[in-house]
Amino acid sequence: MEEIFRVDSIDDYNRAMGLETRHPLVTVVDENDVKQFPFKGEVTYQYGVYALFLKQTYCGDITYGRMPYDYQEGTVTSFAPGQVVKVNFRPGFTPKSQGLLFHPDLIRGTSLGQEMRHYSFFAYSAREALHLSEQEKAIYKDCLDKIRIELERPIDGHSKKLICRNIELLLDYCMRFYERQFITRKTVNKDILTKFEEELDGYFEGNTAAVNGLPTVKYFAEKCFLSPNYFGDLIKKETGRTPQEYIQGKIIDIAKEQLLGTAKTINEISYALGFQYSQHFNRYFKRNTGMTPSEYRKEESR
Repeated sequence: MEEIFRVDSIDDYNRAMGLETRHPLVTVVDENDVKQFPFKGEVTYQYGVYALFLKQTYCGDITYGRMPYDYQEGTVTSFAPGQVVKVNFRPGFTPKSQGLLFHPDLIRGTSLGQEMRHYSFFAYSAREALHLSEQEKAIYKDCLDKIRIELERPIDGHSKKLICRNIELLLDYCMRFYERQFITRKTVNKDILTKFEEELDGYFEGNTAAVNGLPTVKYFAEKCFLSPNYFGDLIKKETGRTPQEYIQGKIIDIAKEQLLGTAKTINEISYALGFQYSQHFNRYFKRNTGMTPSEYRKEESR
């Protein structure tokens, strides 16, 4: 029977693996420390956090966005919130990897939070794992060590900034390594899910939302040349979320980033996101987060 493992928090992952949670929003993982791996056979991971793993052993087949994920020993796999990954663990598998998991809330209002969309290896389109040279592996592990050192220190006023900067350094190195790899490896064809993600990002990057209002499922279905019903079923099957839930998640993520990372007024943010009235945005935000935009900005800026 297939198991489902929801990783909605750092503690979810650590408790499943029998590891200590030093920080509620970020952890550096060495699966060599896992005494008894809790999963066998086919497991579906539903990620609510960002995750990168340097796989030192081949664990089994990974299906990523319905397509096989191309990886082997000594490669980095990367996953983002909202993504669903199926792993068919081979018999007798012993975990051996070094990784990083961090919650989106860690990077809200930081330069890293504003740049996350540029790290394309987290998207479904990047089905090729990152194949590292020995020198690149050493750089990857050194970045993890720097983050681990910060996590072992008592939390102070510098902790978040230094942790985020070291995560950003690690991701910048991974981008460099991927760009090197893309020169020699053929790019895979993009599927419907990739098209949806790209169109969703593009809708909010320009002024489309401000001009046309909030995006609809029908809009993206037409962009993918599918009927809304078929498109909705496909996205739900691939991600475990409806397209509307996917769109809502994107709107809330952008809103949080704008509230913490810019000096824009709530009216300006609401109109840029496609809301006709700021009161509608206030209700929408509170329904999804439990706080009004003003309350969120005040609470998270402390």
